[in-house]
Formats: sequence, structure tokens, C-alpha cells
Amino acid sequence: MIKLVGVVIVVVGLLLRFNPLLVVLVAGFATGLVGGMGPMEVLEALGNAFVTNRYMSLFVLTLPVIGVLERHGLKEQAEGFVSSLKGATAGRVMMLYMLFRQLTCAVGLQLGGHPTFVRPIVAPMAEGALSKGGELDPDLSDRVRAMAASAENYGNFFGQLIFIASGGLLLIKGVMDQAGHPVDLMRMGMYAVPTAVCAFAMAALRFHLFDLSAKRDLERGGN
Repeated sequence: MIKLVGVVIVVVGLLLRFNPLLVVLVAGFATGLVGGMGPMEVLEALGNAFVTNRYMSLFVLTLPVIGVLERHGLKEQAEGFVSSLKGATAGRVMMLYMLFRQLTCAVGLQLGGHPTFVRPIVAPMAEGALSKGGELDPDLSDRVRAMAASAENYGNFFGQLIFIASGGLLLIKGVMDQAGHPVDLMRMGMYAVPTAVCAFAMAALRFHLFDLSAKRDLERGGN
């Protein structure tokens, strides 16, 4: 049971609101020492774990970068740009973003996401297209953001399976091969194309209906 001291240190440290990184390091050292490892062995284990999983830090790095851009007016610029475009609507913005996500995912490029695109760019652009420089009701604004998030989910989910090296297809192939039913990745990717097209058509209809509903809400609010 003494080897669980690291868990206790993490729980107590976070409850007392100590520095999370320091708490985790202390917990790691305590667990290693109790487990019979020397100080240098613990350091080596921590270093190897960091080097092996260093790619995970890329996601963490995007958050402060997006925060700095937002602080310097990224959302306002995106909203103002779309507000000046004639014919731009919230639904069309989401539709174009979904198409962009499907196409990039289909060739194996992950160039979007909720923290990097939807929150700082797509959602403000959709709000700007709807408000045209005015203020939106908080409830309507939340609906716009939710719809923008759904565009990301639709595009990513139904686009990535077209790429033959995607994790989803490889997982399916592995399971099918082990079950004695070998499948071809290229053929699986081709079968995903009609699904992606249907998903885009249905999402486009949903975004169009949202435009109509949001327009009615704005007119009702103006009256």
C-alpha cells in the first residue's frame, strides 16, 4: 500500500492548490523511491517518459498561442471580416468549414479542431455573419457556437475515414483480419466517400434551417 503514496500526494497537492507540475514531480519521485529506485533512476525514467511522449506537448502549446492571438483581437478581426461580406450567413460559414475539414482529413491533414479553429475563428465568423456588426442575444450566440462545434465534429468524423492510413480504418482492418475476414484499406476508404457526401448534404440542410431559424429570432427580437 505504501507504493500508492504518489496518489495521495497528487490528491493532497491539488486540493491545496499547489503547482500541478511540482505536485506530479514530487509524486513521481516518491513513488519511485518507495518502489526501490534510486534518485538517478527516477530522473532517467521521467526523462525517458518526456522524450517518448514529447509530441503530446504540441497540443498544450496551441492553447497559449491561441490565447495570445485572441488577446490581440483575432476573434474581433474574424467577426469583422465576415460582417463585411455580402451574402455571408452563419450557416454558410459552417458549411464551408465542414467541407474544408472533410477535404483535409480525407488526405490525412489535421488542420482544424475546436481549440485552434472553431473557438477563435469559425464561431466568431459565424456570429459576425449573423449579427452584421450588432449584438447577439446570449442564447442565440450559444446556439451559433454549438452549431460551429458540430461542423467540426461532422467534418472530422466523416472525413478522416476516407484517408486509408487513418486510425479508424487501421483498427477496423486489424479486427477484421484477426477474425479471418481480410479487407482492403483502399476499398474501405472508397466506401467512406458516399457516407461523407451524405453527411455533408444533411449537415448543409441543418445549417440552412439554422439560418432560417436564427433570422426569425433576430426579426422577433427587433420587433
